[in-house]
Amino acid sequence: MHTITNESINGFKLYLYEEEKSENTIDKYIRDVRCLREWLGEDTLDKHALLGYKKALCEKYAPRSVNSVLSSLNAFFEFLNRHDLKVKILKIQRQIFADKEKELTKAEYERLLTAAKNKRNERLYYLMQTIGSTGIRISELKFITCEAVNAGCAVINCKGKLRRVYLPNQLCKMLKAYIKTHKLKGGSVFVSRNGNPLDRSNIWRMLKGICKDAHVSCGKVFPHNLRHLFARTFYSVQKDIVRLADILGHSSVNTTRIYTMETGEIHRRQIQNLGLLIC
Repeated sequence: MHTITNESINGFKLYLYEEEKSENTIDKYIRDVRCLREWLGEDTLDKHALLGYKKALCEKYAPRSVNSVLSSLNAFFEFLNRHDLKVKILKIQRQIFADKEKELTKAEYERLLTAAKNKRNERLYYLMQTIGSTGIRISELKFITCEAVNAGCAVINCKGKLRRVYLPNQLCKMLKAYIKTHKLKGGSVFVSRNGNPLDRSNIWRMLKGICKDAHVSCGKVFPHNLRHLFARTFYSVQKDIVRLADILGHSSVNTTRIYTMETGEIHRRQIQNLGLLIC
């Protein structure tokens, strides 16, 4: 194979579907393959070209993002049985501290809620609190239904795995009032004007729209950061990473550890409070 054809891409898409990959994963893999095809243009698909593409990615994106793309491409080459085309991912030193410039604090979260309330964006106001108080993924928001609110528990089906997410009583009370006000009869609580569950782009746009009023950096405001805030807050109180992994739906606590990383500044304060310095 000297080029990436529509036939090979469609075959790969069907293969991913049969492997029961999530819709978002399939979209991401196919998008990465198409970006490679666009970059190649009329050039031949070979190892030399792929190493050039890897270099171009490294010059443009962070290492983790580069590895994410390379993983997609390697899966594609695996599907084609072209193991000779697979490219090594970058070695990344384990990160010990979270990036202070990207970490959303509780105070900033509260300012975002205030901004949403002041703009009378009731839907965003309750949506943020739903993610913030449960730690669900943005893709799992559609499982917060009127029926789940009444039961006080949502059954999440993510990547072929089922788990229960228990909704705090106060959240249920708030959402029941929201459901009544908006005369929702059933199905997802957070829907568009057409009645469809809100997608990632809708929510992203709404969040970015309140950053300025909340005086919070846009770089900190995205749905997944609400999940990180929940994880850090839960761990700071309970100190139970295994339980937190279950709540977040992680199959490995190593993934959960990424969510509970503290900033270097917090670490600095902790060691300064040890009382081992005498002036």
